[in-house]
Amino acid sequence: MNIPEQVIFREVERLRTKVQRPIVVALDGGSGAGKTTIAQRLIRLTEVASVPLDDFYQTVIPESDWPHKTLEQRLNGVFDWSRVRSEALEPLRAERPGRWHAFDFMRGLGKAGTYSLKKEVTEVAPAPTILVEGAYSASPPLRDLIDVAVLVDVDNKTRHLRTAVRERDGTEFLAKWHAMWDEVERHYFQHVCPPESFDLVIRNDNTAQQTRCSEPGDDASAAYQELVAPVR
Repeated sequence: MNIPEQVIFREVERLRTKVQRPIVVALDGGSGAGKTTIAQRLIRLTEVASVPLDDFYQTVIPESDWPHKTLEQRLNGVFDWSRVRSEALEPLRAERPGRWHAFDFMRGLGKAGTYSLKKEVTEVAPAPTILVEGAYSASPPLRDLIDVAVLVDVDNKTRHLRTAVRERDGTEFLAKWHAMWDEVERHYFQHVCPPESFDLVIRNDNTAQQTRCSEPGDDASAAYQELVAPVR
């Protein structure tokens, strides 16, 4: 039986025979899907340049403005997509180090009602595999740089339970987060990047499920099936 990171690893190695540069993997999925766990296990399998998408959370829009924005505005504005490209993906694809100032949640909101960036620079050395990990990582603003778009698919009840355990000391924050972003995730995975738009779809529930894997551009009918063990 295969586990998610092994499925991803095999697809990356298959592409490596065709692409003469680092392979870029987007590890996408809703909050609580298990993306970070899978990413950590993939890093143990192969040399990876890790790009956490959360590092690029925007620092321009005041948090109090989000409730007044449309779903599309929230989705398009949640991350600084130009920085993800210019400071991380483009240099790493060219086998140069990625360098960026990461989003600093721990400093809290500033006077303008926005978060800030860390003073220290995050530097990531180039590697044969580049992993962009986070919800919306397969978004259109990045898609032309992505070689393998992976969806970690989990039912909503399981995801919310996992998120509640992870954020058990921040119940109030979690409630506000769900109120603001759950509908954005639904919109994204239903209309912007539905499951059939991904190259790999991995079920990551409490029971073994099927994984669909197809080459970019392949018709879904050509996909093959594998069993994947759950990751907690």
